Amino acid sequence: MSMRQENMAYYNNVAQRSDLVERLLGSVAHAFEAAAERRAKQRIYRSTFNELNVLSNRELADLGLHRSELKRVAWESAYGTAA
Repeated sequence: MSMRQENMAYYNNVAQRSDLVERLLGSVAHAFEAAAERRAKQRIYRSTFNELNVLSNRELADLGLHRSELKRVAWESAYGTAA
């Protein structure tokens, strides 16, 4: 094998390994982003539910809500659709 072929083979192996590393890092980054998004939605759900839950039944009625609807309203606030 000539020197040029050896260098080319080495370059190809290095390039393949770096592509694999980039794909793995991309997957890990995506997993962290997805986890952060889930956590943000959970915080929105929890804060919405807690804020509505401290209201009296009269205040909820003024908003057109019943206490039994709080989980649904909080869910829709965080995730966009009813469960």
